[in-house]
Amino acid sequence: MAVENINRTGAEALIPVEVTNQIIQGALAQSAVLSTFKKLPNMSSNKQSMPVLDMLPIAYWVNGDTGSKKTTKMAWDKKFLYAEEIAVIVPIPEAVLNDAQDSGYDIWGEVMPRINEAFGKKIDDAILFGVDKPATWRESIVAGAIRTGNVVEAPSTDADLFADFFGEAGVLAHIEQDGFMPSSIISSVMMKGKLRGLRDLNERPIFMNDLKGANSNFSLDGLPMFFLQNGAWDSTKATMIVGDMSQAVYSIRQDITYKLLTEGVIQDTDGSIVYNLAQQDMVALRVVMRLGWEIPNPINALSPDGEIRFPFAVYVPNGAVTPQLPDIGTLTPTSVAGATTGKTAVTLAEATTGALFFKTGASVTLPALNSSTATWTAWNGIVDITATTDNEIAIAEALEGVFKKAGKTTVVSKA
Repeated sequence: MAVENINRTGAEALIPVEVTNQIIQGALAQSAVLSTFKKLPNMSSNKQSMPVLDMLPIAYWVNGDTGSKKTTKMAWDKKFLYAEEIAVIVPIPEAVLNDAQDSGYDIWGEVMPRINEAFGKKIDDAILFGVDKPATWRESIVAGAIRTGNVVEAPSTDADLFADFFGEAGVLAHIEQDGFMPSSIISSVMMKGKLRGLRDLNERPIFMNDLKGANSNFSLDGLPMFFLQNGAWDSTKATMIVGDMSQAVYSIRQDITYKLLTEGVIQDTDGSIVYNLAQQDMVALRVVMRLGWEIPNPINALSPDGEIRFPFAVYVPNGAVTPQLPDIGTLTPTSVAGATTGKTAVTLAEATTGALFFKTGASVTLPALNSSTATWTAWNGIVDITATTDNEIAIAEALEGVFKKAGKTTVVSKA
């Protein structure tokens, strides 16, 4: 008599197509980022290019009825989505499989939630916080927001969550200043308690729950909220993540496969054996999927500098994350004697397109990136400047009213 055993063919018979689709959809629903990001068509290979707008058109006034109309151009850059593999192994006692086959036991009702949760946690960990992320993937959402200065740190005491979030220098303002519209919030479920106390100026609650159905829809002052419940949230790095979710995209390389392992051991990350399949009368279902993601971050009229433009911002606990703001861009001024006494002629090594400002004195501190021009003197880039020899003079360039580049040198003025 032939000895029956459970093999790959047998496993596939236990996994109908509709269950495959349910696992895919369940994994997406468990993941905060895949529930809120924009989904692209499925990838046809492990690497897919995506054109991204990199240069805006320029309009011109026409001089008179017969003036010539000038041409302009637009340019696109390429970004790539890299499909990386994610897998989960679900150990199943053989007795459970026998029940599923012989008595109609709903094995997938037990297994699918565990697969969905495991996939969702791994995806969110990598994309939101960079935990164990594949080398081909870009930096995480939190890391990118901190690198570009889109971060608000809660004060050590008397935190005003409303001001930190909705104020002029709040989390939402960072995204808006970069030319994007916040569309959704991702947060830890532990934030619900703090949000329930938020009120507007008329003492009306701004954290809402429509209480429709088992899966309630939450919003904060009209912005949809997704509370992470798959265990991926790292409260030491961020409290809330806000973004223009249409600017983050993902694509699935849809080759989900299954294999039923009947022999061998399953080890923990430290090498210790968790299950010995043969010895414990178990099998293990291995599920694999591949996906990629990217942030196109296209140029826009409000923020042409791609180094500091980012469609996400984060609210972080006090002291948990120290924001490392990017340095201001570099200008290289040169000072020589001007045309008249007490004047210096300043030139710049770099071409500039923004408004120029200067400040001079015995010692001058360069402005911080995105700081105000209020205390600086406007300069047209041509006229000589009154300054004292051996003092310092700083030149700064501003776009949209905030500084983007700066540099300084020692003054040489005409005696």
